[in-house]
Amino acid sequence: MRKIKVAVIGPGNIGSDLMYKIFRSKNLEMAMMAGIVESEGIKRARSHGIPVSIEGVRAVAAQEDIKIVFDSTSAAAHQNINAPALKEAGKTVIDLTPAAIGPYCVPGVNLTQLKGEQNINMVTCGGQATIPIIYGVSRVAGAAYGEIISSISSKSAGPGTRANMDEFTETTSKAIEMVGKADKGKAIIILNPADPPVLMTNTIMVRIKDTGISEEKITQSIQEMVEDIRQYVPGYRLLVPPSLQGDKVTCVIQVEGQGDFLPKYSGNLDIINAAAVAAAEQIAAQMLEEGGQ
Repeated sequence: MRKIKVAVIGPGNIGSDLMYKIFRSKNLEMAMMAGIVESEGIKRARSHGIPVSIEGVRAVAAQEDIKIVFDSTSAAAHQNINAPALKEAGKTVIDLTPAAIGPYCVPGVNLTQLKGEQNINMVTCGGQATIPIIYGVSRVAGAAYGEIISSISSKSAGPGTRANMDEFTETTSKAIEMVGKADKGKAIIILNPADPPVLMTNTIMVRIKDTGISEEKITQSIQEMVEDIRQYVPGYRLLVPPSLQGDKVTCVIQVEGQGDFLPKYSGNLDIINAAAVAAAEQIAAQMLEEGGQ
């Protein structure tokens, strides 16, 4: 079976988890893991027979047969180094950093609208978990305001997450508006120090425009979105069903990771990786279809 060759830049925990998810893919072939030092992630990829490089984006850009690249480095590296090099090399880029050079992508909501985009941004973990629900409400009742509180285990928040808390809130708030279709968005992140670690939990509140819409119709739309997301995030579930009080809809989503490389309580990291691979799967399917014509 033909597959599209892909590379991961950034061999840390995110990059390693991406690698294991790509191994399961029907359309993607892991063709390179690239970093800038001889790290544990590089050694791990090598142990699985994956070509590796410590020349970073240069090595990936030089490989003509690599068509899709996942960037799990940093916003600064993506914006200043990786994105320009990959654009010049004609690669399609899945950006997992807060750089957001390209349009926001939540696969279950707007991937089909991004056909032909060379660089798509995966928003944030909180965005991937909550924007589908806000969109599910807005498409049937409109959304004047959407607010999310994303609580994650402090053990699943590495240096990158902690250093980008402001970017998380800003990026997620913008994506609530641009992808979730709320007139105004707000995002809050909480690091929960509980031990044993807790699963990612997201409280979502939406103020609707059409108060004549029934709670039943809103619930049905939300449940449809949950089922769509579960196609690529099996541990995604509606923990507290929607409640409609006046013009306010409230519900809670919980995310359990698949445990590919990261612990199952790291649903926050799992969901953004699963979304990135789901997006790449559909892009690759289009490439294969066009290549076969």
